[in-house]
Amino acid sequence: MYKVLVIEDDVMMSNMLSMYLTEEGYTVQQAFRGEEGLMLAGSFEPHLILLDLMLPDMDGIEVCTRIRSYSQVPIMILSMKCEVSERVHALKSGADDYLCKPFSMHELTARVEALIRRSGTTHVEAALQMAATIVTAEEENPIQLDVERRLLLVRRKLVETTFSEYELMKLFLAHPGKVFSREELINAIRGFDSFVTDRAIDVHIVNLRKKIEQNPKEPKLIRTVWGFGYKYAN
Repeated sequence: MYKVLVIEDDVMMSNMLSMYLTEEGYTVQQAFRGEEGLMLAGSFEPHLILLDLMLPDMDGIEVCTRIRSYSQVPIMILSMKCEVSERVHALKSGADDYLCKPFSMHELTARVEALIRRSGTTHVEAALQMAATIVTAEEENPIQLDVERRLLLVRRKLVETTFSEYELMKLFLAHPGKVFSREELINAIRGFDSFVTDRAIDVHIVNLRKKIEQNPKEPKLIRTVWGFGYKYAN
């Protein structure tokens, strides 16, 4: 049974989310303050976190950043702040999805299912994915996937990624040379229609380049195809 942690100070909203997700078969725990949420994130070990940005004791972005410093659990932001700048800031802080209030419970459930499904790749799927990403001369491939821990192996060194960064890199490695539009990349990491801007993908690409490129300002692995999108050129 999958576990969801709800960090939301609005008691009515938190109880509604908890009730709905429980009826959908999830085990849910609630936190009404940031510090409480941080403690539960460690002890409860959820498969996904729903995080409000406006908490009484600390900013939700700080909570997201602190959780991301030690865990790659998918984090979905729930917020009344729907400006592009707010969404971009949340993504840069390590969030995997952003849902503006008010929202439908049907859409919330779809996003929760997609994030958990994609973060819980089975060993069989992982083996197939690894086989598709490793070239004949393994030593010549600077970037590989550590599917057991959902990490990147960058020139034989393990590098942590967010959920979305890992999914993008997995897609690139499976299709070297293929040019992906921003829309295709959005669909690949979400798995369903979602209100995500092209800018969100650009942010993920910038962060990935910092982790895998020898010189992020002159990328040689993740190339920009101007006017269209990106490709992985190994």
